[in-house]
Amino acid sequence: MGDSERCSNKVAIHSSFVSGLFRDCLDRPGPGEDSAHRGLWRFFGLPPCKLTSSGDKVREAYIEFFRDKKEHDFIASSPVVPLNDPTLLFANAGMNQFKPIFLGQLEPNSPLQGVARAVNSQKCIRAGGKHNDLDDVGKDVYHHTFFEMLGNWSFGDYFKEEAINWAWELLTEVYGLDPERLYASYFAGDEELGLPADVEAKEMWEKLLPPERVLPFDRKDNFWEMGATGPCGPCSELHYDRLGGRDAAALVNADDPDVIEIWNLVFMQFYREDDGTLTELPSRHIDTGMGLERVTSVLQDKRSNYDTDIFGPLLAALHDLVGGDPYQGRVGEEDVGMRDTAYRIIVDHARTLTLAVVDGAMPSSEGRGYVLRRILRRAVRYGRSKLQAPPGFFSQLVPKVADCLGVAFPELNEGAKRVESVLREEEAAFDRTVDRGMQFFEALRDELTAEGKSIIPGDQAFLLYDTHGFPLDLTEQMAQEAGFTLDSAGFEAAMEKQKERSREALREQQAQKSEGLQPLELVAEQTAWLGDRKVPITDDDPKYTWNTQPSASILAIYTEHGFVESTADIKDDGASVGLVLDKTPFYAEAGGQVNDLGLLRKDDGAELDVKVVQAFAGYVLHTGPLPTGALSVGDEVVCQVDYAHRSRIAPNHTMTHVLNWALREVLGDGIDQRGSLVTAERLRFDFSYEASNGVSVKDLQLVESKVREVVDSALPVHTKTVALADAQAIAGLRAMAGESYPDPVRVVTVGSADLDTILEKPGDSQWLTQSVEFCGGTHISSTSEAKSFALLEERGISKGVRRIIAATGEAAEIAMKEAEQLDSKVTELEGSKDMKEEALIQLSRSVDNSELPAAPKAALRDRLGQLRKQLKKKQKKKKGKVSKEDQAAFLAELRQAIEAARSAGADFCVATFEGSGVDGKMLRDLASEPEMESLAVLVLNQPSDGAVDCLAAVPSSLQASKPAGAWVKAALDAVGGKGGGKPAFAQGAARGTDSQALSAARAAAEAFWAS
Repeated sequence: MGDSERCSNKVAIHSSFVSGLFRDCLDRPGPGEDSAHRGLWRFFGLPPCKLTSSGDKVREAYIEFFRDKKEHDFIASSPVVPLNDPTLLFANAGMNQFKPIFLGQLEPNSPLQGVARAVNSQKCIRAGGKHNDLDDVGKDVYHHTFFEMLGNWSFGDYFKEEAINWAWELLTEVYGLDPERLYASYFAGDEELGLPADVEAKEMWEKLLPPERVLPFDRKDNFWEMGATGPCGPCSELHYDRLGGRDAAALVNADDPDVIEIWNLVFMQFYREDDGTLTELPSRHIDTGMGLERVTSVLQDKRSNYDTDIFGPLLAALHDLVGGDPYQGRVGEEDVGMRDTAYRIIVDHARTLTLAVVDGAMPSSEGRGYVLRRILRRAVRYGRSKLQAPPGFFSQLVPKVADCLGVAFPELNEGAKRVESVLREEEAAFDRTVDRGMQFFEALRDELTAEGKSIIPGDQAFLLYDTHGFPLDLTEQMAQEAGFTLDSAGFEAAMEKQKERSREALREQQAQKSEGLQPLELVAEQTAWLGDRKVPITDDDPKYTWNTQPSASILAIYTEHGFVESTADIKDDGASVGLVLDKTPFYAEAGGQVNDLGLLRKDDGAELDVKVVQAFAGYVLHTGPLPTGALSVGDEVVCQVDYAHRSRIAPNHTMTHVLNWALREVLGDGIDQRGSLVTAERLRFDFSYEASNGVSVKDLQLVESKVREVVDSALPVHTKTVALADAQAIAGLRAMAGESYPDPVRVVTVGSADLDTILEKPGDSQWLTQSVEFCGGTHISSTSEAKSFALLEERGISKGVRRIIAATGEAAEIAMKEAEQLDSKVTELEGSKDMKEEALIQLSRSVDNSELPAAPKAALRDRLGQLRKQLKKKQKKKKGKVSKEDQAAFLAELRQAIEAARSAGADFCVATFEGSGVDGKMLRDLASEPEMESLAVLVLNQPSDGAVDCLAAVPSSLQASKPAGAWVKAALDAVGGKGGGKPAFAQGAARGTDSQALSAARAAAEAFWAS
C-alpha cells in the first residue's frame, strides 16, 4: 500500500474530527512541515514526515535552502571529466572543483576567488581508483557508478556549529524527516594521529539528539582525507533508520540496508604532511556531501534508490526495449536469472556513459576511456545474456537519460545525439568483439580437443579477458558447455603477472621523473605562510612584455624542507630551490604552454638557472638547481628571460589558435578542442572528430593551406582583457570545453579587427572569419613572425578524438624543403625506364623515416605504392620453386612495409605483392623474431595465374581480439576465397580472381582490423 492509500484510509476512519487537518496535510508539498503535523502523522502510524516529491524537487529544495536562506553562492557542477586535474579519472566528489581553495593554490583571477560559501549538485562517477563502486552496482539497491552529490561548502567562513545546525534544519524542517529516525556520528579520536575525540561536535549534536543516538567511530568512518597528503579532518555522518520505532544504534555503520548514511559533514582543519604528521590548516573549511539518489529514496519512502522517480523512467524505457517481465526489484537469491540485477546495472551504466561522454570522455583502450569501455561492455553483456536484449539496445537509452537529467545539466539537451552515436558505434564494436572472441575460443577448443586436453589454460582465458575484453564468466560458461573446465588459478596468476608489470612500469616511470630537478609545489601550508607574513602575490603582468630585463626583489626562498632566509643555509648540493619574487617577466606553465626559461642574477654574480616556473595562488615560483653564490630574501635580482626560447614557443601558440579556427572552417562547428601542448619545438592540438577513418588527406591539405594563408597575410594579433559576458557574446569565440574562465578574461584574436571593433557588434557573423579565443599565453604580434607552417601528423588518440602535430618557423621550413626534395626523387624514379627495386626500397624508407608535412607524405607513399605495382608487373612471373634472390627481395620489401606500419604507430601490417616469393615458412620465421611480438602481419600475393594467396601471423598479445584465422577469412571472403587456421597463423586462397581482387582483399583485411 502506498503512502497516499494509507493516508486516505486513516482520513476515512477519523474524518469526524481531523478531516480538515488531514486535507491541509495532504495538500501541502511535504506533510509535517511543523511540529503539529509531524506529531499528527506519528499519532496515526503514518509514514514519517517527508518531502514526497520528485528527485528534481529534492535537488531544488537543497540548493534553494543554502543559496537563498544561508547566503551560499551557487557554483554549477564541474564536468565529470576533470580536465584540469590529472590525478583523477573522474570527478568523484563534490569538492573536486574546489581543491585549489583547500590546497591554497587558487589563482587571483579564478572565478572562485572571493567565494566564501558554495552550494551545488556535482556530477560524480566512482568507477576507478580509490573510490570504485563498479563491482557493487546491481548487486544491491543503493550503489551507483554515477550519482549526484549535493554539497555545501565553507571556505574559511562558518564551521562546525553552523554546518551541524543547518544540516539538522534542512533534514527536519525542509525535508521533514522524522528526528527520531536520525543518528549522528562523530570522530572518537586516534592515538596514532595524536588527536582526541571531537567532543565539540558531540556536544553540538547532543543539543539536537539524545546522547544514545550520537555515536563515536574511529578514523575509518569519521576522519576524512583528500589523499595520502593534503587537507583532512574529522567528520560527522548522519544516518537514517528506514524502519523507525526502535533503537538502531547498533546498526549504524554495520552495512544494514535499512540504516543508511545519508550525509557526511567534513570539518577540514588539518594538513597531512609527507611524513604523516598533521598540522593545523591556516583556515578551517566545511565540505559536505549527500547523495541525491539516496536521500530521495528516503524522502519517497522507498527502500531502494531504483524505486524512485530518478530511475523509474529509465527502467520503463529499458523494459520497452527488451520486453518480458518488467523490473521487480529482486536482489540476491530472490533474483533468479539475475534479471533485476541486469536492469539495475544497465540503467546505472547508461547514466554514467551518457554524462561522461557529453563531458568529453570517450570509450577507448586506456585510462578513463578504458574504464568507460568496460562499463559499456558490462551493461551490454548483462542486457544480451540476462534480458535477451536486441543488438543496439543500450545506446537507445541515451535520450531518456537526457530527459531525466537535462533539467539539472542542460549540456545533455545539446549533446545527447552525439552521445547516442558514440555509444551506438561502441556497442556495435563490442558485438563484433564478442563474435571474434567466440571464434578464438572455438579454435582453442578444437586445438585442445585434438590434443586430448579438457582444461582451458588460465593464460589463454586471461588473453581473452585482457586483450579482448571478453568477460571471464562468459569464458567459464562456454567452457562448461563444451565439457571443459577453466584453470582459474592460472587465470589469477596471469592477472597478477600483468599487475606486477604495471607496477614495475610505474616504478620505472617514477624513477625517471625523480632524475634531475626535484619539482617543488606550494600548497595550503606554504601559501598561508606567505600570506601570514604579508608577502604580496607576484605581479606577473610583465610576462606579456618582450625583451625586458626588470629588477625584482626576492620575497621568499623555498626548498622541499621549507622556507629559508638564504640559499647559503642549504647544505644539499642536489636540492631544488624556488624563489618567489615581487614581480616577474617569466611565463608560468599554464594553458598547455610550457614555461619560460632564463636566469635570476644578482650583481655579485650569484644566479639561479630557472628551469620550472609555476603559479600557486598567485605566487609565481621560479625553480632551479642550487644557485651559484648566495641568494637571500630581500636581494634584488635581474630577471633575464630566454627570449630566444620564447620566440620559438609564441609562434607555435598563435598558430595553435589559427589551426583551431581552420579546423572549424574545413570540418564544421562540431570540432571542439580537447587539449593542447605548446613547446619551442612543436605544437600539439587534440580535437573532437567523429569520422572513424580520421581527417582525409584533402581536408588536411585544406586546413594547412588556410593556416599558411594567415601566416602569409601578416595579420595582426590583438590581446585585451574584457568582461567575461562581453567576450562570450562574440560570434565564433573558441573556448576549451569544461574550462572555467576568470572574469574579466583575456581574449586573443588573429585578424584585421581588434577587440574594440569586435565588441561594438559582438554577434556579427563576420567574426567567424578570424580566430577569437580565450587565452592567457604569450603570442607573436603578427602572423608573419611564424614564417611558415607545416602540419606534420594527424592521428587518432581515442575514440572520437584526433591529434594534430605541427610546427612553425625553421622546423616547418625544413620539413617542407625535405618534402620537395623527396618529391623530385620520386618524380625522377617515375620517369626512369630502368627502375631498380633497391632504389625504390631505399626511397620508400626515406619517405617513411623523414619528418614531412602530413599531406605530401601521404601522397608520396601512394605514388611509391604505384611504382611498386609497376615494378612487379615488369618482373617475370615465375612458377614452381622460388629462387633465393626472389625470397630475399620479398623479405626486404615486406620488412619495409612492416617498418612503415610500426613508424605510423599501427599494431598490424597488410602487405600486397604480385608474383612474389612468399611462402608460409618465410612468414612464420619472420613472425618468430622478437621485434614482431607486438605486430600482426597479413600478406596478400597475386601470382600470374590470377589467384590470390593469403597468409597471416598474429602475435600472442593480439590473438584474442584478432585471431589469424578470422583475419584471413575476412580478407578472402571479399574475393570469394576460403581460408582459416589457428589464432597464431592462418592461410588460404581465392581462385579465378580479377585484377581488382588484390585491392579488394586488402581493403577487407584493413577493415577487419579497424572494426
